[in-house]
Parts: sequence; C-alpha cells; structure tokens
Amino acid sequence: MRARAPILRAVSCWFPEVIGPWAPPCWLWALKPAWAPPRSPVFGRLEGGNNAGHTVVAGLVEYNFHLLPSGVLNRHATSFLGNGVVIHLPGLFEEAEKNLEKGPGLEGWESRMVISDRAHIVFDFHQAVDGIQEQQRQQQDGKKFKVLAQQYKATYPALTIDTEAELQQLKVYAERIRPLVKDGVYFMHQALHGPPKKILVEGANAALLDIDFGTYPFVTSSNCTVGGVCTGLGVPPCHIGKVYGVVKAYTTRVGVGTFPTEQDNEIGELLQLRGQEFGVTTGRKRRCGWLDLMLVRYAHMVNGFSALALTKLDILDTFPEIKVGVEYRLEGKPIAYFPANQELLNKVSVGYETLPGWQCSTEQARSFADLPPQAQSYVHFIEHYLGVPVKWVGVGKFRESIIKIF
Repeated sequence: MRARAPILRAVSCWFPEVIGPWAPPCWLWALKPAWAPPRSPVFGRLEGGNNAGHTVVAGLVEYNFHLLPSGVLNRHATSFLGNGVVIHLPGLFEEAEKNLEKGPGLEGWESRMVISDRAHIVFDFHQAVDGIQEQQRQQQDGKKFKVLAQQYKATYPALTIDTEAELQQLKVYAERIRPLVKDGVYFMHQALHGPPKKILVEGANAALLDIDFGTYPFVTSSNCTVGGVCTGLGVPPCHIGKVYGVVKAYTTRVGVGTFPTEQDNEIGELLQLRGQEFGVTTGRKRRCGWLDLMLVRYAHMVNGFSALALTKLDILDTFPEIKVGVEYRLEGKPIAYFPANQELLNKVSVGYETLPGWQCSTEQARSFADLPPQAQSYVHFIEHYLGVPVKWVGVGKFRESIIKIF
C-alpha cells in the first residue's frame, strides 16, 4: 500500500487571514498517495465564492484572492475551481486584473486554470439579495420566525436588476471563460490516477462557517469542513491524506454572531491594530479576542487534524500575559461540547488559562529554538490541550517567516 503524500511546501506562504464570521481555523488537505517524485501539482478550490478572501504574500508582493486558488501563483501547477465553488464572472476577471497589476506572478493564469462544468454561476442580483438578507439577519433580535416570513412576503422590494445590461456583460465573460471549463469529475479522476503528483486542496472558509457544523445561521451555503473535499471536488474519501488546520494565535470574527472569547476593550483593539484585522473582501474591522481552544477542539472533532499551522504568533509579542479560552460553562457548570444552539452559545462563560507573555519581537525567529521560552510554552500548551502537533509557526507575512518544526 502506498504511503500518503505529506505537504512539503504547501504552507510555505503566509496565511495572514481567513475571511468569514469566524476566522480560525481554515483547512488544507493533502490528497493522492505518492510513491515517486511529484509532477505538475494541482491546487483545488472546493467551495465558497468571492464573498470570502485571503491574502497571500509571494516574495515582496501581497496578493488578495477571493475566487482564485492560492496555487495559481505557481506557474508549474494547475489550479482547479471545483463544482462546490460559486463563481461570479465579473468578480473572477476583475480579481485577476487587479492582482496582475501588483506583480508578474499571475501572468498567464488562464492557461493553467481549470473550472468544473458543474460549478454554479452567481449573478449581481444574487449578491444584492444576500446583502438584504444579511441586513435582515442583523435585525432579527429573537424574532426569527417573523423575519423569515417577512422575507418571503416582501420578495426583496429594494432589489433592482438591469437585466439587459447584465446579460450583455455576461456574454463577454462567457467567451473568455469557455476555454477553461472541463468535466471536473473526470479532471480530478485523471489527477488522482495519472502520473504521481501532489494535490493541495484549499478551503475558502473556516469551520465555523460550515452549513452543518458552523454557528448557524451565520454560516455559508457549503461544507467548509473536510467532508467538503469529497462533495466539492468529486474526490473519493479514500484519497484524503493529511489534514492541516490553519489557526491564528488568537481568534477573530467578522460581523454579527456569538464570540465567547471576544475582547471588546483595549486588548481587542490592540490585536486588531497589530494584526491588521480588516476583511479582504469588505474592509470591515474584525472583532478580536483570545484564542478559543474549545472552538479549535470542536473543529478538530469534525476534521481530524494531522497537524496545525499556527499563524500570527508575532501579533502577541507585546502582551505581558496571554489568556487562552479552555473551558465553556453553562449555568456555572462546565460543558465538554460546543453548543449548536446559538441561544445556548450566547449564554456560555469562558474559563481561561493565563500564560506569561514574552514581550519581545519574534519576527526574526527562523527556528523553534529561536523563539523565547514563553512563546515556545504557548505553542506547547496548544499542542497539549488539543493533542495535535503544531507543524508550522508563523511570525510574519513572508515565506521565510514560517518556522517549520518537523
């Protein structure tokens, strides 16, 4: 039986942010048993749309991606948008054009891009409706049934559509995208059974946005957890290899929704300022708080991490002490689970473990031994609590700022 292929260079770029109501963790999956040197790697995007985004730093250039997979910067790889992705055509090409202006890394992207013929297209009016629904969700305030009924009665009176203008625009984009579209299931089958290669699967959103396992109703419409690899790309479960969780050294959230470890105070403001916590898509400030290990452990239950990539450790450099959420309590009693019910989640209180800070810069650290003892202890505390090893630690936004531990 062939051994699973580990990701060797997959996370050697920086993952400064994962956009969504609850940022950490996001996921990387390594697919395809490998028994020979890899050829022509494949980077697959399995779900989501251009309402989420992330930043990738390559060399000295900082790219903002929404629909394009991170691997599109690799000129020797094929990037694949799977059937689980919802594609806004104007957004796709506008994104490519904006990033082309930043540097040469994206040149020729269309020649190394494949789009599943089962992927869905979203139009401008879908996005407008989504905006209206988001406003209505924020106004619910415990009146979910009435708000839902009103949505159907009102049928979006604020919505306007210039049908002819949008159709003319789409005809132009249709001709550009036509050469990229292939049968996605057959494409992935060939990638898995052809010449040996590494396949990296990228999730667009974090686990707490998963439609089944996230903080409903503040979720996306797809499965962001590991099962989405199968449903979003047409990959059989037997081909899933390593599962790497990407988690910040603290916790962030965009928009409304429960956030047990949020620090709505000077601590939260400092995390937001030092971490430059602004949404790539919306520009909104992210709400910030201490690392919530109850949340991460729940994500581990659903995904089964092989290892973690702990990013943005350097953001904690100035804190004299650092708190970590390690326990949820309901009515004063500890609970061992992550509540699915938002009303219960709103009522939890958090038990914290206080760890000493290191109060010095970690940005020049290039090995685990270079980190201050207190920073090393922080990483070990996370590992011990979760029972999952930390494989990478990020102390900056450049490739060389990723410390590989093993």
